[in-house]
Amino acid sequence: MNSKHHSNSPSKVAQYATFYCDKSLLGLDISYVQEINRSFDLTQVPLSSKCVRGVMNLRGEVVTMLDLRTLMGLPAGKSGPRNRNLILKCDGDIFGLSVDGVADILTIDSSAITQPPSNLSIAESRLIRGVYQADKSLVMLVEPREVLSASLNLMRNAA
Repeated sequence: MNSKHHSNSPSKVAQYATFYCDKSLLGLDISYVQEINRSFDLTQVPLSSKCVRGVMNLRGEVVTMLDLRTLMGLPAGKSGPRNRNLILKCDGDIFGLSVDGVADILTIDSSAITQPPSNLSIAESRLIRGVYQADKSLVMLVEPREVLSASLNLMRNAA
């Protein structure tokens, strides 16, 4: 299903930070991004869900780092020089996403966002709110509230 979003409200422009998870290009509304940094040493959390990579101290604040690959049902990736942490603030919660690399900042008009394809995996379809056709690739737009919700569900099931 690749129909455009239709609503009675006028289209709205937003900026999206784009990044890689495996070979997929994903985007996240930049208003949720507190910062992007290189991988820090993480403290492992015993008995935590496999989606939790660990916790880190970010200027006195303990931040839980989530593995986006795991949340999307992909095998764990290897750490490398391109890996980054996206530190997000969503509804008062601060958490991080470990990603395979960052790309660019895109300005996207909401009228250019289409529904996600129906053939996404269950894990992916939960997290993806729409798709944008960039110049050379498709960008799947991630919903941070769903990422947080999915990680909490996985943590509850691990307990």
